[in-house]
Amino acid sequence: MNDPSEEGAVLHKGLAEHPSLDEEAEKRRQYVAANRDRIREMNRRWRSEHLDRARELNRDSMRRAAARRHREAEVRARGREWAKRWREEHLDRKREYQQRWVAENREKVREYYNRYYEAHRDEVNARAAARRDADPERTKQITRQWAERNKERRAELQRDRRSDPEIYQAELEANAAARRLKRSLSRAGLPPKRIHVATAAERRADEREADAYFNDPSRPEHLRQFTVFAESLTEHMLKNDARMREFADAYVSSRARIGLPPVSVDDVVYARAVEIVAERMRRVDLLTGRDVAAAVRATTAMIRREERQQQFERLIRTVVTHAHRNSARFRVDAEMDNQARTHRVKPRVPVESLVVQLAMQEVFGRVPTNRLTIDDARSVARVAKQHVAMSFQAPADAVDERIHRPSAG
Repeated sequence: MNDPSEEGAVLHKGLAEHPSLDEEAEKRRQYVAANRDRIREMNRRWRSEHLDRARELNRDSMRRAAARRHREAEVRARGREWAKRWREEHLDRKREYQQRWVAENREKVREYYNRYYEAHRDEVNARAAARRDADPERTKQITRQWAERNKERRAELQRDRRSDPEIYQAELEANAAARRLKRSLSRAGLPPKRIHVATAAERRADEREADAYFNDPSRPEHLRQFTVFAESLTEHMLKNDARMREFADAYVSSRARIGLPPVSVDDVVYARAVEIVAERMRRVDLLTGRDVAAAVRATTAMIRREERQQQFERLIRTVVTHAHRNSARFRVDAEMDNQARTHRVKPRVPVESLVVQLAMQEVFGRVPTNRLTIDDARSVARVAKQHVAMSFQAPADAVDERIHRPSAG
């Protein structure tokens, strides 16, 4: 049996005669680095001489790479599934680990948040605004709580904002104007100005509705249909209002006779008018119930303004005509009224004012005035007074002209 010392010496001699694998790899790397062009040319020549073998080797390499990627994907999927099940089964430990990691890595978390915010600023702001708009009461509560906790910080922010002279002067002028307005309203016996302060959530909601309205691709055709419908409805009612109301009165009376529930005459009038106008239009497919209701409201307002104007003009003509026809009687009554006022130590009133007043008292009730207001009646009296005064002055001017006209002889 050999001596162990001799066996160790033989083994050491063998290792010394055969270099290690690391030395062989280092020599190979040095050779490749020094002969890159030569190796590349040899590979290109071998591939051109053995194209089928090169393609077969390439396919084998790609199959092995695809199989390796598939195995790695399966391993990752199993790992994700296992991690998901573990998180679902150990929610408390997961939450505790996350809190502990965040507490130990505050700087990393802050850096991550800042980097993400810089890259996705608009998305982050939009999500935050959506959360605030979803629960405005909670947002107000959080804002109040922050203000209570950070009074010094809030005062510092206000000081920084007012450090700009222009902003500070603008705030002073706005506050002074508000105080002047409040004092003026108080002296006039009027209530204070009522202001509805729109919140940021309300402004964003209005902006979203406006964007949805104006960016709707069907909006131009919709507006065209609504405009044509509203104008056609107004034109039809101005032209056929009386006839439409006769039809509606007859319809309401017939319903009452047969015991059906009563309906409004205006509802019948506009329902029939909408039906007629819609049948005459080429397209009404984009109109909604709100559009029809808005067109009816606009037409109703236009009809009322037209009726008011007609009643106003008719009342003026009737008062002036009645005053002219009964001018002698009205003058006598006006003179008697002024004499009575003189006896009561009251100032006299111009004759034309009393004549118009007497004429209006007799005319009211003969002409429709249901659309007129008190201000309209005062305007009628003022205009009629001007007409009556001009007619009363005409005879006196003619007499003065005859007096001052030189005679023919």
